[in-house]
Amino acid sequence: MVNKEKIEKAVRLLLEGIGEDCNREGLKETPNRVARMYEEIFEGMDQDAGEHLSRTFTAENNEMVLEKDILFYSTCEHHLMPFYGKVHIAYIPDGKVVGISKLARTVEVFARRLQIQEKMTAQIADAIMESLKPKGVMVMVQAEHMCMTMRGVKKPGSSTVTMVARGEFEESERLQNTFLNLVK
Repeated sequence: MVNKEKIEKAVRLLLEGIGEDCNREGLKETPNRVARMYEEIFEGMDQDAGEHLSRTFTAENNEMVLEKDILFYSTCEHHLMPFYGKVHIAYIPDGKVVGISKLARTVEVFARRLQIQEKMTAQIADAIMESLKPKGVMVMVQAEHMCMTMRGVKKPGSSTVTMVARGEFEESERLQNTFLNLVK
C-alpha cells in the first residue's frame, strides 16, 4: 500500500536536494500531486493477476489465441524512470479461455510495479500458465526505456525486446515462428 505522507516528504527532500524552493507557487502542491500519481502508477503492487485470470470459459477450439499490441507503461526499478511499449501474448488453451480484456489487465498488474522488463515478461507468462493451465504460452515485450533516451547513452528510439516461452511454445519452433509472424 502506498504511503502518501512518506512520498510527500521524500518529494520535498528531493526538491530541496536539487536546489528548488518547495514553497514557490509552482511547487507548493507538487509533493501531493506526485504522491497521488504514485498511488495510481504503482497500484499493481497490491494486485494479484490471478484474480483477473480466474473467470474462464469452456472452449472446444484449442488453437492459438493471440492478443497483440497491448500498450503498457511501467517504471524501471533501477532509475525510477518510465519504460513503455507493447506486449504480445499468445496461448494455446486446454479446454478453457479467458476474456481477452483479462490479458490486458494481467499486463497492467505487472506493469504497475517497480519493475525490469525481463522480469515483467516472465511474470505475465507464469501468471497465465498458473491460472489458465494452457498447453503453452508465449509473451513478447517491446519497450523504450527513458533511462536510455533521456540520460546515459541518450539513444531515443532504441527498443528492448524480451520473450518468454512456456509449455508447447518452448518445444515447438513452428509455434514460435507462427507467433513471431503474427506479431509482425
